[in-house]
Amino acid sequence: MTNQLEIIGIKGIPETQQGDDIGLHIISACEATEIDIRDGDILVVTQKVVSKSEGRVVPIEGVDPSPLALEISHGHRRDPRHTELILRESKRIVRMDKGTIISETHHGFNCANAGIDASNIPGVNTVALLPVNPDLSAQIIRDVVRKKLGVNVAVIISDTFGRPWRTGAVNVAIGVAGIDPMCSYVGVEDTYGNMMYTTVICIADELSAAAELVMGKIDMVPAALIKGYKYVPTESASNDMMIRDPDKDMFR
Repeated sequence: MTNQLEIIGIKGIPETQQGDDIGLHIISACEATEIDIRDGDILVVTQKVVSKSEGRVVPIEGVDPSPLALEISHGHRRDPRHTELILRESKRIVRMDKGTIISETHHGFNCANAGIDASNIPGVNTVALLPVNPDLSAQIIRDVVRKKLGVNVAVIISDTFGRPWRTGAVNVAIGVAGIDPMCSYVGVEDTYGNMMYTTVICIADELSAAAELVMGKIDMVPAALIKGYKYVPTESASNDMMIRDPDKDMFR
């Protein structure tokens, strides 16, 4: 049980361009601000900088909207070319209402507009798509840190999702490396001797949400370092572990 955490926003990471090495940017920014990355630390990195580095920021010019995209966009402020990209990035449309599209992405995430948005993106008529493989993105950053600094860290790629029944969005994990994203209490007795049968905590989501408090949305702090959390290290982490099985999902 961790009783004290330190969460440090990593400032000084430059505007990310396609092909940039995010791991090296993080290391350089930490060195410049005298932040020491150590074994067991956790890096939380926003999806947006990962998408920028991986060429997942695309202009909507040249996108040919389908008849469905035109129909969905009619009467709403979203450009139908943006809507077309949402449809292309979706495996399944869960629900559409008042211009909002809730879809299941090819990764298996259920989120608004397939995770595509235009915030914190330079230029006009440009949007960011989710990374193709967020787990691999996390692993690449982890490998760079291990190679350059000789330390083992966990890496979480985070994004902002809305939630059923709750107003406001929170940061959640969409990619993980080096950390078991789940903590199960199934089969454990509580303080009063009651057996727990269903309690499983997604610690990767909790860490992502906590990290957002020092990163913000408009402060140009796209990464955070978390110290003091005792997690279970693993080489087989996957965002699949955080997605509810369809046969157990009552809201599909």
